[in-house]
Amino acid sequence: MPELKATYVRQRKYIFLLLSIYVLGWGFTSYQSIFLGLVLGTSCSLFNLWLLARKTEQFGNAVANGEKIRSLGMVSRMAMAVLAVFVAMKYPEKVHLISVVIGLMTSYVVIMIDFFLQTFHLRK
Repeated sequence: MPELKATYVRQRKYIFLLLSIYVLGWGFTSYQSIFLGLVLGTSCSLFNLWLLARKTEQFGNAVANGEKIRSLGMVSRMAMAVLAVFVAMKYPEKVHLISVVIGLMTSYVVIMIDFFLQTFHLRK
């Protein structure tokens, strides 16, 4: 499981880099609602990534010990996404809805990019 933790730490760094860019965009551009939506969606995406990494580690430990585990936390991750969309719909003048949805997909895009980078890095 150390490679799972290393992967999570690497992906978390990428997402923090994106979040810092979004915060700078929110602070220094006139597109504040778009960048605030990206910050909200990406923050929820980072939390969902943490939940997924934690549940995956618990699942691996349970399998190694011969125990059962109920799920990988799909309902809690979906609830977080619904909460982010609800906030965007409640305050449409402050938070851009489409940006929230794009931000929610950030961790999945980061996972795919990290996978390809690691695949090409290991080939060399």
